[in-house]
Amino acid sequence: MAVQLNHTIVHSRDKRESAEFLAHILGLEVGEEWGPFIPLDLSNGVTLDFATIPAQSIVMQHYAFLVTEEEFDGIFGRIKDAGLTYYADPHGKQPGEINHNDGGRGVYFMDPAGHGMEAITRPYGSGDQ
Repeated sequence: MAVQLNHTIVHSRDKRESAEFLAHILGLEVGEEWGPFIPLDLSNGVTLDFATIPAQSIVMQHYAFLVTEEEFDGIFGRIKDAGLTYYADPHGKQPGEINHNDGGRGVYFMDPAGHGMEAITRPYGSGDQ
């Protein structure tokens, strides 16, 4: 059996705000609202379903997106254009920098609900440090 992740629910203070934020940064389109969810379809068939819940119930999660070098250029440009704080590391100790792990590029930033987002051009462990 080939097990694949199909979808996951992303808790948000405002599902529309969070879905549109991430869609804009990643250069994607927000899907049509379906029940309590607003979907964001990724190219590998996984859907992020944004749901509004009380802010005090949101537990920070981390979402990492593997992108091409060209996609990274666009994502990083939109992060800078939006005036977002970004980091080279997941602990926020290298603000205003990106990393070059595994011979690629990576950047961390936060979404409106406080989730940690990451864009990388090489999977971890795939190349030179």
